[in-house]
Amino acid sequence: MLDGSLPAELLDWRLGVAFAISIGAGLIRGFSGFGSVMLTAPSLAMLYGPLRMIVIVLVMESAISLSLIAGAVRDAEWRFVGALSAAAALAMPFGSLLLTAADPDWLIRGIGGIVLVFVLLLWSGWRYRGPKRLPITLLLGTVSGAMVGATSMGGPPVLAYMLAGQDSARVNRANIILYFTALEALLAAIMAARGLIDLDGLVTGAVLTPGFLLTGWLGARSFRAASEALYRRVALLALTAIALFALLR
Repeated sequence: MLDGSLPAELLDWRLGVAFAISIGAGLIRGFSGFGSVMLTAPSLAMLYGPLRMIVIVLVMESAISLSLIAGAVRDAEWRFVGALSAAAALAMPFGSLLLTAADPDWLIRGIGGIVLVFVLLLWSGWRYRGPKRLPITLLLGTVSGAMVGATSMGGPPVLAYMLAGQDSARVNRANIILYFTALEALLAAIMAARGLIDLDGLVTGAVLTPGFLLTGWLGARSFRAASEALYRRVALLALTAIALFALLR
């Protein structure tokens, strides 16, 4: 790449596969506000390796977050998202310490199992009727940030918490978009500070981003016409798939 040539992965079959995956992932992300990493991360890790995958996904996710955030700022609960993000920011650097104390695969499976039980409860129709309490918000933000630092997968507990409440689909989606935007910014800063930003990964991510953004835009337009019930079903399906993937990987 330093000699001006294109990365090798842009010249073989892997880019076509990655592009097809990103198209489907964009639709999910645009509609629900989350779920795209479930499709892109494992597939791109197999194609390009885990480190380059993180860079590629970070480029794509940051771009779509910026495209969605303008519509989310009006509907989001800023105090809630701020507390959640602050707790995650403090915990994320310490997440790497979990790598020395526990097997990351078992951490992911454990969180997947807990989330799956909670999601099944949500499928039954149960909803939390009380307010969002600050101690619970801070606890979940801390767990989420630590899991991102240890495994790059910290969203499911927070997503389940949001979907359990009484907020509208519009508010939930806005909160999710803002929270993941904050996580992506934190992760990018940590990776840059550690010198883990791979130039070839940046280029590959940039090539995949336009298609990802286009289908993300289509997903966002579909959300505007969707009912509360449809959004909840789609969000729960995506969260169920994420929990199953974490548990059975």
